[in-house]
Amino acid sequence: MGLQNAKVIDIHAHAVLAETMGAAGAYGPELGDQDTDSPWFRVGDYRLDGVRYVGTPFMDVRARLERMDQAGVDFQVLSPNPLTYFHYIDAREAIVFCRRNNDVLSELAKAHSERLAAAAALPMQDVSAACDELDRAVNELGMLGGYIGTDLTVPLDDPSLDPFYEKVVALNVPLFIHPAPAGIDGPKGDPKLERFDLDLLCGFAAQETLAVATLIYGGVLHRHPKLDICISHAAGAVPFLIGRMAAATVKRKWSPDFLQADGAFEETLRRFWFDTHVHDDRAFDYLVDIVGTDHLVFGTNFAGWDQGEVKHRSGDFDLAANARRLLRAESS
Repeated sequence: MGLQNAKVIDIHAHAVLAETMGAAGAYGPELGDQDTDSPWFRVGDYRLDGVRYVGTPFMDVRARLERMDQAGVDFQVLSPNPLTYFHYIDAREAIVFCRRNNDVLSELAKAHSERLAAAAALPMQDVSAACDELDRAVNELGMLGGYIGTDLTVPLDDPSLDPFYEKVVALNVPLFIHPAPAGIDGPKGDPKLERFDLDLLCGFAAQETLAVATLIYGGVLHRHPKLDICISHAAGAVPFLIGRMAAATVKRKWSPDFLQADGAFEETLRRFWFDTHVHDDRAFDYLVDIVGTDHLVFGTNFAGWDQGEVKHRSGDFDLAANARRLLRAESS
């Protein structure tokens, strides 16, 4: 099949790699009791109970390909497990982990290149090292872009990150941004999110919304006009807050000059790429109404708790063609 000919391309598919266990030193990661009724997964002091990775599509490529066939997914771009971003640990350990993750994940994708590709984990607490690793991942390992969390040691619009964004543009690859539960290896989140899985249900949407707001208001897309960023889950609550977010550009004193013109916020928002994993046809239709269709890409959180039914929306747009443009895989 291959990326060029695939009709359904899933850009939201995380992988857990046995070969990376322990690669971050005391932070692990570590698997336990996977062959029992009480499996667990540990990252630092964070422990995820009741989730089995061994023998599932997360770790077993044969199981992944079989599930893809069942779901009608032709091609997937594999990405790091959000529990293992390691953006807050010692940079030296993060560099070791990211290199190991990228080595293993890229080899997995190469072994199944007709069905799989991969995006790179990056040690964002050391911007120079992140640039070097992205360069290596793209030019030596054949990976298709970078993959980072929403929360770094500095805000996403911090000037110290500009060399990284410049590197993404220079390599002509996309940057994928996806949240992780707060407190894994960084600051704790709001304690109210600790009940009912609200860190996943509401926390992720909040992090995605804050990321987009920071990148727009903080001028990242203005400073880097060729930067392509893909946000998971349709950018959280952004489509539903667009009126308030746009109004702030003309009502608040901190609003930068480049957002003052009528429609400037909306125009900048449409520069993002949006993963369509929104669970509800009404939300999908509203997303289309707000941002159009040319920057939508199909995503599933494949085999995750919230994958649900894999729906292939049809209409006057082609999500696979969009993905090929995002991934720089258009036919010449």
